[in-house]
Amino acid sequence: MAVIDQEVTDRYAIYNGDSAEVLQSIPDESVGLSIYSPPFATENGGALYNYSSSLRDLSNSRTYKEFFDHYRFIVEHIARVTKPGRISAVHCMDVPKQGANICGYSDFPGHIIALHESLGFDYLPRICIWKEPLAVRNRTMAKALAHRQIVEDSTKTNVAAADYLIPFRKRGDNPEPVVHPTGLSEYAGERTVPAELHRYRNWKGNQIENRYSHWIWRNYASCFWDDIRLGRVLPYEESKDEGDERHMHPLQLDVVERAVILWSNPGDVVLTPFMGVGSEVYGAVTARRKGIGIELKPSFYRQAVKNLHKAVEESSTHKEQLLFS
Repeated sequence: MAVIDQEVTDRYAIYNGDSAEVLQSIPDESVGLSIYSPPFATENGGALYNYSSSLRDLSNSRTYKEFFDHYRFIVEHIARVTKPGRISAVHCMDVPKQGANICGYSDFPGHIIALHESLGFDYLPRICIWKEPLAVRNRTMAKALAHRQIVEDSTKTNVAAADYLIPFRKRGDNPEPVVHPTGLSEYAGERTVPAELHRYRNWKGNQIENRYSHWIWRNYASCFWDDIRLGRVLPYEESKDEGDERHMHPLQLDVVERAVILWSNPGDVVLTPFMGVGSEVYGAVTARRKGIGIELKPSFYRQAVKNLHKAVEESSTHKEQLLFS
């Protein structure tokens, strides 16, 4: 399968094609960070959501084993292109074995962890991303989340399963440490940084005194991210094709921005093999990194092109503001 379309600039390179093929052209140990959300496979075959009708789409795997055989090939290449000591972050969740109203779940994140450990990555503690129960109930119509279920039989209730961001560090010594000489200067989340701390922002003195950065780090260092703005996502509605699976919800930009700032340096290459509408590349470009994104579905790719044109405009405007502030 040849690349159907592509857009290559000095800020990003995005491809409409199969990541299993495009990844093979990326040089060894050239990527500073990868972050992505793979399709969520179910143990009873298929995936929780199907994104396209293509047989190349991981969401159309016939069995759980077939999914992981295909996904293993992707992770092998991510391991190859990642610099030693650097991070690959995977967004995932526990997956119902069949249907949204079944109580039984599979440990999909655990199987992702086992795969990465077998391919040269060390597992770091997973980060739990909170989801609002009523919103999940209204979106999925899961009976197990309905108040009526605790009235009728609460042994059949469930919780709004969290998302996880799982960072994996490639084994080996990192020759280019990811540094923050003046700490963290931007907070991506719904809380408000206390006004009295703003005078420490971009603190150039002893970083022990940098109370602004310390406040942000206490939020980011928590294993429970309950301050993610769940609705802060890129435009995606236009990317849905008629007759396709109706599910589509891009990874929140707060999650992407935290990962990019924490685990990569300005100028680093940030990779996503499942680009969707471009969230991870968008986060890379706006943070002065270089993004590489690969997306199989043409309508998702076309939306990513629109979103990334906007990212370049926003980052240019931000640069001008800094110059004249």
